[in-house]
Amino acid sequence: MSSRRVVVIAALAAVLSTVPGGAWAAGGTLKPWSGGATPPLALRDLEGREHKLADYKGKVIVLNFWATWCDPCREEMPAMQRLQDKLAGKPFVILAVDYGEGAPRVKDFLKNVPVRFTMLLDRDTAAATAWKVKVLPTSLVIDPQQKVRFVAVGDIGWDTARSRTRS
Repeated sequence: MSSRRVVVIAALAAVLSTVPGGAWAAGGTLKPWSGGATPPLALRDLEGREHKLADYKGKVIVLNFWATWCDPCREEMPAMQRLQDKLAGKPFVILAVDYGEGAPRVKDFLKNVPVRFTMLLDRDTAAATAWKVKVLPTSLVIDPQQKVRFVAVGDIGWDTARSRTRS
């Protein structure tokens, strides 16, 4: 097995191991994906640059659909940032897809919740529809070959430190 493959598997395992018992808070539970093939994704970030799912091939991706008005979405953002920090230097990325809002609103949100992962805009909610998102937040874990492996509907304790404080 190549060293790169070992690192990628370790990153996926690290993501999954940070969710002890599967969930906390509003009941988001990481479950195996049964939604079929991975949908396409091509969205713009806050600066207008396009990001495609294919740009992240070879990395474990947490794709999080959220909105600024969604309390559980806002609450899980700091834990997601801590997860990204924990996995810095590994083939891992968080892509947060804002549901139906514009860049000014998301930028205002980031003044209060300063996370550093990539924010993408789904202005017309077409991406959320394609990914079968019906509840916010919804997160999907995608493997390095771009196959969706897990989905969580509801907020998740993405880091063990926050999980311990919620007991």
